[in-house]
Amino acid sequence: MTAAPPEVPTAPTAPAGVPVPDVLDDLRGWRLRPGVVASTLAGGLHLRGWNGSVTLEGSPALPALWRMLDGALRTGGAAGLAARAGDGTPLRAALCALIGQLHAHGMLVEEPAPPDGAPAGEWLLAVADRPAEAAAALAGARVEVRAADPGGPLASAAVRALARAGVPAVRARAAGGRGRVLLRATRADGAEWAVGAAVHPGGAFVTPAGGPARALADTAALAGRLGLGPLGPGSLGPGREPGHPPAGRALTALVAGGAVQRLLCAVAGLPDPASGDGGGPGQERPRFPLVLVAGERPPWSEYRPWPQGSPEPAPPPGTLAEALAGVAALGDERLGVVEPPLTGALPQLPVALAGCPAPGGGRLVAGAARADLARLDAVCRAAELRCGGAGVVVGAGPGHALGRALRRAALRLPAQGAAAAPWDPYRHAHPQARHWWGTLTQRLGVRAELRVTPLDAGGSAYRAVVRAGGRSGGRSGRLLGRAVEATAGDAAAFAVLAALVRVQAGTAEPAARHVVSPGGESCPLAVAGTVPAPWEDGSWAAGWWAEVAGREAGLHTALRELTGLRPRPWEPAGPGGHTVLAALRGCGFTALGGPVRTGPAGQGGPR
Repeated sequence: MTAAPPEVPTAPTAPAGVPVPDVLDDLRGWRLRPGVVASTLAGGLHLRGWNGSVTLEGSPALPALWRMLDGALRTGGAAGLAARAGDGTPLRAALCALIGQLHAHGMLVEEPAPPDGAPAGEWLLAVADRPAEAAAALAGARVEVRAADPGGPLASAAVRALARAGVPAVRARAAGGRGRVLLRATRADGAEWAVGAAVHPGGAFVTPAGGPARALADTAALAGRLGLGPLGPGSLGPGREPGHPPAGRALTALVAGGAVQRLLCAVAGLPDPASGDGGGPGQERPRFPLVLVAGERPPWSEYRPWPQGSPEPAPPPGTLAEALAGVAALGDERLGVVEPPLTGALPQLPVALAGCPAPGGGRLVAGAARADLARLDAVCRAAELRCGGAGVVVGAGPGHALGRALRRAALRLPAQGAAAAPWDPYRHAHPQARHWWGTLTQRLGVRAELRVTPLDAGGSAYRAVVRAGGRSGGRSGRLLGRAVEATAGDAAAFAVLAALVRVQAGTAEPAARHVVSPGGESCPLAVAGTVPAPWEDGSWAAGWWAEVAGREAGLHTALRELTGLRPRPWEPAGPGGHTVLAALRGCGFTALGGPVRTGPAGQGGPR
């Protein structure tokens, strides 16, 4: 039913002075997606679709305007509506504005529709950009459900889910553990897609869609990572005791439905279900493949990052946000390869600390000026320990890893020329060194001595060391912090930061086996993609980091010449190392190792 609105606003959603494109004449080739609903508001309208919603306000005529448009879209009356709304009229402008919002929020779909009886036709109308093409891809696909127990609960549930979508499937017996299935589809053009799934008493998962070999590899790796061994005939399964019930029907149906949805989306060319709203307007694609992990008692399911599932190494992180996405994936509580670094009850001032259980036992604590930078350092060091520790350097990309490796090697170099001399931050024009030195010695009351040494005659690199004691004629004591940077002031500032980290970690985590301190290698990531405010000079953290980042390439050149360090990509010796390396590469991280060529003093250890 159509009705003329009592009052038609000129343009209910267009900003003042911005013309609304005339899209009414082109409306006849479009239709509303199934599931689009409207709710009337006091002065407007709220529209909800499959992957978004929009609220339109500003006129009580909007509900009547919607009824006109809704009726035309559902009855094929777009041409009549265009004729009723004459060119240049307020009614036409209002309709065009409303149609523009429907397009912007994915609530309209272009004809043609899938033919009657097409696989998953109603669903494709709701989610696909070209439903007829997607339906044709599904109709032409051959689907197999392969399992060691083709008549088992999971395989049967997958076959039923495919049948409900209108996609016939053939069962096939395959090698592998019971409780696992491989859904395999071959399109008419020869392209192959597969999804692996498993349901065990201890949990369940669905792999990302990929090639058959990738899906099989992911299934085996995920089962091992989650501790879900293959179920042999009569096996109780991992962690089950006699009398413990098998996985429930609800969990089996959830996993089967999730696997079928991922497979059908891949075959039909739709966004993966794990990509939030399906890749709608403004939606960022996940940086890593995502695995659906599920369990019961109580029932739960969630998507978790699975960088090992990337067929190729991910590009190095270009920003700190991308590096932190890798930190979250590597430290994921269910699928990660290291324990997640958490701030917990650790102090966050004057420097931020993050800690986690260290591979091999004990605690690992990292510190930096900000908690996100501390978490990055903690994950890198934890990954190094998982890889064996000695001689392995992990970083968020080649540049970050090389910066860490060169600084470690330079810490062992002998001094060149003048001996290390006490360095007074209050007499040098470096605001960051002065700030952190005051925090250490005045705010925390630590008696310490700071010495800075040039590493070459040209002053292209400096090493700073902070030791306890050494003031008022006292002798220098234990090492608190050290750093290597391109200028004396930068080296002093980072060495004092390292001392602050060690002092705070000694109080908060006195039994920590590994303490990781910050360095300038993280500055390029910290400032990438950001523009410091005009007033953020070297006295501000962002301005200082930008200055350090600008000197990083020159420092690498100098330290390569001084140390002779030529690290090569690290190659693992055992299966555990391969797992960690695959996760690092999937996150865009880099692992460097020997054999290397170093300067006279050899390779330095981690800070």
